[in-house]
Amino acid sequence: MEKKKKENIFRKLLRWTVRGLMGQKYEEKWFGKRERKEVVYKNGVPDDSELIVSPGRQIFNRFMERKFAVLSVVVVLIMFAVVFIMPHFMTKYYDAFTETTQKDLPPTMSLMKVPKELKNNIKMIDSYGSFSVGLSNDGKVYIWGIGKLGATGLNVMDIPEEVKNAKIAYVAAGQDHVIAIGEDGKFYGWGSNRFGQFEATEAVLANPNLEPVPEIVRNGELDVSHIKKVAAGFQASAILMDDGTLYIWGNKQAYANLDSFIGRTNILDIDFTLNNVVGLDSRQSSVVTGKKGLYDMVRTKIYGSKAVKMKEFLNGRKILEIRATTINVCLLLDDGTVALTGDFQYDNVEVPDLAAGEYFVDIEAGAYHYSGLTNLGHVYSFGGDHYYQAEAPVVNGAKKLYAGAFQSYAVDGEGKLLNNWGLKGYLFGTDDRGANIAERVVAGGRITMTVGAIAVIIEIIIGVSIGLMAGFLGGWVDIFLMRVAEVFSSIPLYPFMLILSSLLAQVSMTTDQRLYMIMVILGVLGWPGFAYITRAQVLVARESEYVTAAQAMGVKETRIAFKHILPNIISVILVNMTLSFAASMQTETSLSFLGFGVNYPQPSWGNMLSRASNATAAINFWWQWVFTSAILIFTTICINTIGDTLRDVMDPKSTNDK
Repeated sequence: MEKKKKENIFRKLLRWTVRGLMGQKYEEKWFGKRERKEVVYKNGVPDDSELIVSPGRQIFNRFMERKFAVLSVVVVLIMFAVVFIMPHFMTKYYDAFTETTQKDLPPTMSLMKVPKELKNNIKMIDSYGSFSVGLSNDGKVYIWGIGKLGATGLNVMDIPEEVKNAKIAYVAAGQDHVIAIGEDGKFYGWGSNRFGQFEATEAVLANPNLEPVPEIVRNGELDVSHIKKVAAGFQASAILMDDGTLYIWGNKQAYANLDSFIGRTNILDIDFTLNNVVGLDSRQSSVVTGKKGLYDMVRTKIYGSKAVKMKEFLNGRKILEIRATTINVCLLLDDGTVALTGDFQYDNVEVPDLAAGEYFVDIEAGAYHYSGLTNLGHVYSFGGDHYYQAEAPVVNGAKKLYAGAFQSYAVDGEGKLLNNWGLKGYLFGTDDRGANIAERVVAGGRITMTVGAIAVIIEIIIGVSIGLMAGFLGGWVDIFLMRVAEVFSSIPLYPFMLILSSLLAQVSMTTDQRLYMIMVILGVLGWPGFAYITRAQVLVARESEYVTAAQAMGVKETRIAFKHILPNIISVILVNMTLSFAASMQTETSLSFLGFGVNYPQPSWGNMLSRASNATAAINFWWQWVFTSAILIFTTICINTIGDTLRDVMDPKSTNDK
């Protein structure tokens, strides 16, 4: 007789998943019918007297008949795989990463989605934060990304009608505003104006810390044909004329050196870091900031990790362009050389090597990265790479580059978009500090599930051991151990953690030490439940015949308890372990939510829900707690379903009744 080929484990798992999610019909349709032994019923109850089936097989078969239970197993397995395996592939993630310009952003994947009307007709693109503004060759303005400004009710996506009807020559995007200049010289601005970003209101004119929009700009008296550059920063903007005249305005507190540039007529280039205005004057030999020594040192790959003095590096060469990220400045020299000056926070990032005869002709800057265009039409990106914005694809035939805050765009000579790369968006949005919620949900799930698992292990070790001894030995041992269990049961967890947190507030503890403390406390305070259940089961089991036989044979009592009784009550422990695991996860979440558990920046599902405690945040920034709470609820429901189903299928009477 031919031996039937055994189905491999992966096919079995797939078959079980399909059966649990879609039912037996689709299982048999896609995998074929399985051979089934005919079941004989007596009085409406399956008669298994003719079949030899192990108890484990019976439990498994009954469990697989519960569709929702199978679905729950699949969900929990997927969740475990996601939170414990996926972090190894999140190469750019780390707990403490936050980004000011990206905070409180709703779920979106549109940050790099250029409108189709603009894709083949691009004149310019600019971006500083969560949205980008583009200008077509026929003077139309387009905005994409996230334009809603927090809970202010303002949205830069709402382009004014007068801008839509005008022919625009220049646009620039700041953190919370957009400025534009029409071909007739008229000045436009929209978004937030609380720091005089585009309008000289009475409040702005009366505030000495704010520089109003120059009157010549407000009145539309600029000659557009002589504008060299329009730039916008965090809370300031500038217009540079081709004769070196600079018009600059905005928040002097955000840019302490802004006064140094007011009224300047010898500026060849201008840009903004996060806290400084940087310029290039007619000498073309240094970065102008108004603060001596801030940008005196230069660094390139030629010098390895060593920074050299600006004068020594230039050696008679001239600076043609300056492009600033939030922390440093890139210099483009007249021989095509590129160098960095300022804050060298990204010490491992260097200017890329070019082939012989190849040199840079243009440099554009984002929030932390640079993108450069060479004389051969090749594109390179370098600098900060948290959102993969410094990983430029192969682009051929590019004639112009535009850099957003975390994106770059390569365009050909006719304004057609060739390629773009960088940050597409956030699946679950960002939190109030600018961190990616989806990444933190994954990292936080690992913390929450680990705390729950370790706490349950501690509970089982202590509770089962004490329950076995109390139930089997009886007498004064039983009385003493049960009184100890009652003492631990009477300790209120949350007040205890509140007091403990107040005491430990004076003690310096690392996040890992705090995490270990939570695991131990949850385990030490949670073991009485396992002790009670184990003791009850042992009291029943110790009267069984196999225990009497073992005692008659002289088997030691500890061996009887752990080798004979424990294996026979393991099913009850397994069920309660599952239920206790979900309860421990919820407890950790509650403690972290209240501020007594895992603290920011280390994520856990509990501290990620803290925004729900603020009514304004709960309404306006719903994504900061909805996704996390939904995942937590769904996971705990699935775990509890598995435990309830195991309890049912391990009890034949309960199964038959249902």
